[in-house]
Amino acid sequence: MNFTDLQFDVLVELERIQDKNESLELHQYTTEQIKQAILELKQLELIDENQLVTLKGYRWLEPHRVKKAIFMAAGFGSRMVPLTFNTPKPLIKVNGRRIIDTLLDAVLAAGITDITICRGYLADNFDLLLKKYPMIKFVENPTYNEANNIGSALLIKDLMEDAYVLESDLVLYNPKRIRKYELHSNYMGKKVDQTDDWCFDVKDGVIQAVNVGGKDCYHMYGISFWKKEDAKKMQEDIPALYYSDGGKQKYWDEVSLRYFKDHYNIHVREVFEGDIIEIDTFNELKEIDSMYNV
Repeated sequence: MNFTDLQFDVLVELERIQDKNESLELHQYTTEQIKQAILELKQLELIDENQLVTLKGYRWLEPHRVKKAIFMAAGFGSRMVPLTFNTPKPLIKVNGRRIIDTLLDAVLAAGITDITICRGYLADNFDLLLKKYPMIKFVENPTYNEANNIGSALLIKDLMEDAYVLESDLVLYNPKRIRKYELHSNYMGKKVDQTDDWCFDVKDGVIQAVNVGGKDCYHMYGISFWKKEDAKKMQEDIPALYYSDGGKQKYWDEVSLRYFKDHYNIHVREVFEGDIIEIDTFNELKEIDSMYNV
């Protein structure tokens, strides 16, 4: 079945809410677009008259199921000093909740239980997570202090098929952004007029370039999904960049979005204001959580 993006997004949302008293959350589409997609899904017999996903609908969704979640959590978090002297950044609490828990809880809520964390700095501290999340597996990154996060990518490259790859220092306020099903390999991004941060140039939903700073672009968030066919390409392209001249200092996102971008068609998955918060510095943390204003 060749879904349109609209049909797929509506079907996935209908599946998410069908046992809940919730409304569709599809801000990227108009009401008329959603109504038309629902009509088409009924005609295709993927949903019934009550907008419940049919057995046929589940069969068509199944090839797009997300199977795994991999967390990149090896770094030092130098801009969060002094907190990171004794605690890895993903384990820092924001308003009483560990940063990484906001992501882990969303992954589990989406039915994803195959979870791997790539750790490095203060690695043993992550063992605390096993009490709440006993299903977690760990991959050890001994090069976290000499290579950028492409060092972690090198270690998890064979695990990426049909998997989310998540930076572990993002506070996820809207867990619905993690889904059971994904149609394309993609990165999450928020449409902005201007940013000084990492961003995407996008055309027809496909990422054309990644830059630091830009106008009329999508602010980049470090949550991506990798279809099997793209993950297999990454198994070759990640080491090719890592072992190139200066490759250890590259960011892993640059593999598919810059240096080997001709090998991929990576889509943007639009997120919205308040869905995800990046806390880059200790001062930003103090603005969000008054507990640190001491």
